[in-house]
Amino acid sequence: MKSQNRKLALALLTFVYCFNFLDRQIVGILAPFIQADLELTNTQLGLILGPAFVFLYVIVGIPVAWLADRYNRISIVSFSLAFYSLFTVFTGMATNFTQMFLARIGVGIGEAGGSPPSHSVISDLYSKEERTSALSVYSLGIPIGIMAAYLASAALLGADVEDVNWRRIFFILGTSGIALAVIVRIIVREPLRGAMESAVRQKDAPPTEKLPFFASLKILLSIKSWWFMCLGIAFASFAAYAFSGFQTKFIRLLSPEADFRLVLIVIGIINGLVYAAGTFMGGRISDKLAKKSVRAYGLVPFFAIAIGVPLAWACFWTGSVWTHLMIATPLMFCLGIYLGPSFAIAQTLSPIHIRAMSTALFFFILNLISLGGGPTTAGILIDMFAQTDSDLTSIRKAMTIVFGAGLIAAFFFFLASRTLPRDWSIAEARNEG
Repeated sequence: MKSQNRKLALALLTFVYCFNFLDRQIVGILAPFIQADLELTNTQLGLILGPAFVFLYVIVGIPVAWLADRYNRISIVSFSLAFYSLFTVFTGMATNFTQMFLARIGVGIGEAGGSPPSHSVISDLYSKEERTSALSVYSLGIPIGIMAAYLASAALLGADVEDVNWRRIFFILGTSGIALAVIVRIIVREPLRGAMESAVRQKDAPPTEKLPFFASLKILLSIKSWWFMCLGIAFASFAAYAFSGFQTKFIRLLSPEADFRLVLIVIGIINGLVYAAGTFMGGRISDKLAKKSVRAYGLVPFFAIAIGVPLAWACFWTGSVWTHLMIATPLMFCLGIYLGPSFAIAQTLSPIHIRAMSTALFFFILNLISLGGGPTTAGILIDMFAQTDSDLTSIRKAMTIVFGAGLIAAFFFFLASRTLPRDWSIAEARNEG
């Protein structure tokens, strides 16, 4: 595929990923208004932010990945986007906890078909030396999507920020997603599977024998570095999802008189610039250092999370909204760094013809722990502490405990740095023949 064509494909797939996180984040941003309108407890809110979405997301992702490893991946991405966008519209129609919960389950089912085939497509467009950087660009969909969610919320709040028409925001988001699905299906073309690895084989060399599916899956699940990187990103994201789910609620409690519209704009800019910079630089720095040692793919995330945890603790115990945001800025940079290296390792270490399955299993574990556990754990802890403490103190204590998961993440990234050289060499020999 020509350079400009693969860049366009990467850009559109990244834009689709933006919609994934725009949809996820906007529920957390609007949480104070949704919670008040539907009369939800913090535990119910945590269930909507996490398990409702992840309930079938992690299960459906595996059969969808099986299909993506065999059929047209672009069609699957487009259909998935249209499907969850429709349920985003249904989210805006919910009038109680049960309806909201079911709508978010539908969104989760649709989003399950997004990243596994997208990661597989990108790996067929970029060589292993460029793959971390390319997947870091794709991962920019996270900070850009989050930024768009904050800015869209700020723009659509209305004249009175205390009386927010949150339903309208979901209607606009859902219909826009359906339109994007049509565009992607028309423009993006399916690349040849294993194209990058095939390109480096000698022309007269016989093709590498294609292992049966379950044999390949057995190989994948035996790779220590794959597991360590997966658990590292899972526990880091456990804390990150809890942070994003309850940040606006924390700010409203910390300073009710703060200009909420301005706060949303600032948080959006922090995500769009700083979080995005961390995501982009995480890939570039890892690729550069990995030329000397592939241990960098584990060590770069290790140091980022080790620095990020104390910043997270500090930003929830400050007494000012603007100090909170000031400390949260370098924290967001750190939280972006581990994305590209983690996703790239899931692809590079995987047998070629089960790359979509590799990402699906990666996301199964990642989201089961992070989305399934982070917001829910935070919500339960907040309600538990609220029995004896103020609402503000309850969030502070809950987030202090939740971000302890970052230390677990750092530990797994360090373990990955120890096992990566061997696993990388084995995967290189297997995939390139």
